[in-house]
Order: sequence, then C-alpha cells, then structure tokens
Amino acid sequence: PVGMSVVATQKNKYTTKSSRVSVTIMFEGKTSFGMSVFNLSNAIMGSGILGLSYAMANTGIILFLVLLTSIAVLSLYSVHLLLRSAEVVGIRAYEQLGKRAFGHPGKILAAVVITMHNIGAMSSYLFIVKYELPLVIQAFLGLQHSSGEWFLNGNYLIIIVSVFIILPLALMRQLGYLGYTSGFSLTCMVFFLISVIYKKFNIPCPFDGFTNHTAENISIDGECEAKYFTINQQVRNCLYYFTLVVFQTAYTVPILAFAFVCHPEVLPIYTELRNPTKRRMQAIANVSILGMFVMYLLTAIFGYLTFYLNTEAELLHTYSKVDPLDTLILCVRLAVLVAVTLTVPVVLFPIRRALLQLLFPDKPFHWLRHISIALCLLFIANLLVIFVPNIRDIFGIIGATSAPSLIFILPGLFYIRIVSTEPMKSRPKIQAACFTALGFIFMSMSLTFITLDWVYGENRSGGH
Repeated sequence: PVGMSVVATQKNKYTTKSSRVSVTIMFEGKTSFGMSVFNLSNAIMGSGILGLSYAMANTGIILFLVLLTSIAVLSLYSVHLLLRSAEVVGIRAYEQLGKRAFGHPGKILAAVVITMHNIGAMSSYLFIVKYELPLVIQAFLGLQHSSGEWFLNGNYLIIIVSVFIILPLALMRQLGYLGYTSGFSLTCMVFFLISVIYKKFNIPCPFDGFTNHTAENISIDGECEAKYFTINQQVRNCLYYFTLVVFQTAYTVPILAFAFVCHPEVLPIYTELRNPTKRRMQAIANVSILGMFVMYLLTAIFGYLTFYLNTEAELLHTYSKVDPLDTLILCVRLAVLVAVTLTVPVVLFPIRRALLQLLFPDKPFHWLRHISIALCLLFIANLLVIFVPNIRDIFGIIGATSAPSLIFILPGLFYIRIVSTEPMKSRPKIQAACFTALGFIFMSMSLTFITLDWVYGENRSGGH
C-alpha cells in the first residue's frame, strides 16, 4: 500500500544498505505531473478560502498580504525540508520519517498530528455542506423560509452526502485515481473566484440587505472604505493598539496557515508520481502553492472590497444576505459544495495511511481494514460537524496546533535528525532549527490569544 517505509515494485523487490542509510526505492508510479498538481492543489484548497476575506477585514490589506506571502514561502521551504529528508533515507511516508527521526514515539506523534489536522479539515468541509446545501435546496424550490422538511435539515444532508458521494471515492485504493475529481473540484473553485470578482462590481455599498446593522452601530463614513491597516481611531495608547492588532489577528494567522497545509498529502503524491525525483515533486509543490496563493489573494481582496466591514467569517453567508435567491450565487454555492465534497476523500487518504502505519505496520493490504477505517473516519467527522456550532472554532484550534506542527515543527525536526551529512552548525541545519522554533512560537501565541478571546468574549463579527 501507499506509504510503506520501503515502497517496492510490483515484484516486491527492494534493497537496503543499513538502518541509517538510504533505501533504494523502486516503485513504478503512474500518476502524471498534471494529475499530481491537481491532487496537491485540491489538498491545499478547501473551505479555508471562504474565511480569507474575513481575515483581511481583521488585519487590513497590507498586513494580510504580508502574512499570506510569508506563510506561502514558508510552506514551500517546509516541503523542501520534507522532500530532502525523504530523499536521504528513501522513505515516502510521514509516519516512517517520524520513526526514523525519533523512534516509535516519533511515529505516533506524526500519525496523531496528521489525524487531528485532517479530521479537522474534513469537518470544516462537511460543515459547509451542512449549512450551504439546505440553502441551495431552499432557493431551488423557491422557498423564503425553511418549513422543517427533512431535506432541509443539514444534519441529515451531510450523512447522505457522506454515504453516497464521499465514501465511494474514499474507498479507492490509490490517491492517484482522484486526479480527475480533483481537477473538477478546482474548476468549481475557479468559477467561485470569477463570481466573487464579478459581484464586486454589481453589489452596491452601503448594503440595504444588511438588516442586522443600524446607524447606531456602524459608521456610514467608514463602512465602505478599504482599510490598509486596522487602525482604531479611538485608541491613543500605542502599546494598547499593538496589543489590539495582535489580538485581532489571533484567528487570522491560523486561518492562513490552515489554508496552505498540504504536507500529509505530499509524500503519497510523491510515491505515485511518474518518474519521481525530488526536483520534479518540488516543482509540483511550487506550481500548486503559487496557484493557490494567487487564487487566495484575489478571492480575499475582491470579497473584502465587496462587503468591507460587513464581511462575515463565511463569505457565502454574506452574499446570501444581499439576495438569497440570486441565480449566480446559487450556482456558486453549488460549485463550492461540489468542490469541498470532492476534497474530503483526498484528505481522508493520509489519515487512513497514518492509522494503518500505526496499528497494522506489517500487515498487507486488506479491503476490510481499508473500508472499516474510512467508515470510522467519516462517522467521527459527521459527529464533529453536528455538534460544533462555529466554523471559526475548527479553523482556529486546528490551525493553531496541527498546522504549525505540519508546516514548521515536524519537517524542521525531521531534517535536523535525519540529514546526518550536514553538521549541526551548518547553515541549512541552523535555518531548520530557526524554522522549528518559529513553529513553536507561532503555536504558543495563537493558542494564547484564542484562549483570551474565549475568556473575554471579544466580538469579532465584521472585523471590529
């Protein structure tokens, strides 16, 4: 199966030189460069794109651009560290890299982090299905309000979608088979982006449809002005202002980090790649992350410049307040639903591989285990979606814990421990150590400010 510590050919031949040196990998990958880009891009892009305009409303355009660019560059560097470590020891499984670096505890840690992150990702995708699909059906039927029918109940709908759409795709034996569905998913998100740009020039500001805001709680003068920095004119103390800015970005940075996490899928895609080399796989990562960076930036800018301070944590809900029965928005909702639904099987694969590596490391492939794990994972994700009320909670907590682990901490530690050909005081090792330290700092600060946000009940709706 994909993700074995030593991936053999169809004849199951492989050679090893020692437990600490390289392993000769002779897996005959069949997935093309383009299909690999589709799969990795689909793994990167998900429901996080819907919260980027809200993140920009919180930080301002300039700070958002700096944060987005920084995290994209750091993600590319992280993929480089991961591929370099895999190249040295000939291992293309995240969990096995953890075992090579830190023994069995490292293997357990890598499997737990991947499982936690991808279950959070699956939950966030299904969360969108839960809240958007009833609205799409309601608009399609021409209903102004839900009348309580079962087919307008989001909890029932996510179960139906999970069983009849996600589960069959999740039962595919290899990730490469999902390249076509990933390409279609990305096409749907491109349509979403085009619609966001189009709506910028068709929705007036101020917005008559926003009945939850009045003249007393929104300043008309500032309601339709783009903020390059989120400056509160009433704040005169510079130290307090700095604290306020950091506090306002407590959810922004985790959302951005979460939006670029593709690391659990990198090694499985590398394994199935035709003519696999580190340079070829790095090129796939470069193309995928650059493409998603452009799409993220355009979506955030045009979404924010459409609603400004009225931007909500979930962009599609903001559009629905303007005209719930708008035909284009209805099509956009449907496209996003298709896209996030087709992404769920892609992020399920690394969890199943991690659990197989952890629980059944020496067992050959068996359909019963393959199917049972998929069923259990979908069951857990459905439970989380039904009982977690706010998508920001998923993005914030998962982004603040698993995202820095997968982007910063684990790749840096793997590189330091595995690449023994370079001395610890060499420039690459020092860079990797600083990269790892940055991950711990990022995790600690994000969790601290998110906790303070919960304790003091700061209201972030509308970015103020």
